[in-house]
This record gives sequence, C-alpha cells and structure tokens, in this order.
Amino acid sequence: MTTGVRRRMGVDERRRQLIGVALELFSLRSPDEVSIDEIAAAAGISRPLVYHYFPGKQSLYEAALHRAADELAGRFEEPHEGPLGARLLRVMGRFFDFVDEHGLGFAALMRGGPAVGSTATNAMIDEVRHAAYRQILAHLAIEDPSPRLQLVVRSWVSLAESTALLWLDGRQVPRAELELQLVHDFAALSAVSAAYDDDMAKLLIRILADEPAEGPFGDLVERLMALAPAVTKVPAQRLR
Repeated sequence: MTTGVRRRMGVDERRRQLIGVALELFSLRSPDEVSIDEIAAAAGISRPLVYHYFPGKQSLYEAALHRAADELAGRFEEPHEGPLGARLLRVMGRFFDFVDEHGLGFAALMRGGPAVGSTATNAMIDEVRHAAYRQILAHLAIEDPSPRLQLVVRSWVSLAESTALLWLDGRQVPRAELELQLVHDFAALSAVSAAYDDDMAKLLIRILADEPAEGPFGDLVERLMALAPAVTKVPAQRLR
C-alpha cells in the first residue's frame, strides 16, 4: 500500500530522471514541439524545479542527446567471435532496434535538431560515428588501416546512418531486409575496393574464408550468381 509520500531524489538521480523523460518525449515528437512544462509534468515535478537542474531546454536537450549518443555507440559493440557477416548482422539488428525505439530522437541526433550547428552536438555525432568506425576495425583485427580500408569503413557507417534516416520516413522497406542489405553493402564496398588494391583483396579473401555458405555474405554471392545469366545476355556495348 502506498503512503502517498514521494521519495526525494538526489541531484544526480533527478538529473538522470529528467534526461530519461526528455529522451522519451524527444523520441516520440520533434524536440521543437516538446515544452519544459510537458517534461516537468512527465517527471512529476514543477517547471521551476526543472530549471533548478538545467538552465533551459537547450541544455536538457543536449544532455538527452548525449545519452542517446552513448547508447547508440554501444549498439556497435559485439564479441569478436564467429564469421564477420553474422556479427555485422547482429550489430545492424541492435542499431535498428535503437532507430525503431527512438525514431525522432535518432533523427534529431543525426540531423542536429534545434541544436543544429552547435559544437557540442556536432562533437556527439562525430563520436558516435568514430565509435562505430573503431568497432568495425576491431572486428577486422586491424589497428593501422590503409587509406582504402578507412574509406570503406567510414563510407559504410555513413551509409547505415543515411539508410536508417530514410527508412524512418515511411518505413516502406521491411526492416529485416535493410539490415541484411547493409551487411551486403559492406561486402560490396570491400569487393569494389579489392578490385583496385592488393591489401584490400587479401583482407577480403581472409574475411570470406571464414564465411559459411548459409551466412549473410554467402547469401549475397548466391543472389549475385542468380543474376549472372541475365547479365551475360546484355550486349557488351551496353555494359561499357
């Protein structure tokens, strides 16, 4: 039975609560549409008390984005065991879990929202991208990547981000298909780079040597092989 007495929170606990409430509201609606009054009501406190912990909505918004950035960066963490394709597919599953749960918050983080152009927000976005970049290199067991490998990994991280943002605008493509397609995209980017660079070719061969036929990369090869007969029928001059 409740006594009706509200437990008093410490400063850090109250700040965490307000950040969590703000992040939830920002995930459901555009941050521009969420007021301090709504945040206060959702937290069960008065408007002046919100300002006691945060100077204004902008500082609370940036604190919420910081938590979102930390959580999103953590979605790229994965044990370095088993085939790379399966690992990347699990990473994409967790990445899209976050996008699905925090749609508008994710969009606000990546596009800047009301804090667009601010140094703090840009730094958060860059850290998320760099965290993902570092995680992928760790999966590849490479500490000193070549310029071409840097391009492949950074391009793929940007592609995952832009794909998720486009998916949020209507969700017209099944999410599971996009997750698999992005894993295929990583293999495709690596393969194209391997055609120009011996080190990338060696890396790709090493990756594929550990891939089972039923894995995501094996699935891509099977899909491409199914297209081969149709491609060979196209007149050579049309392929130039």
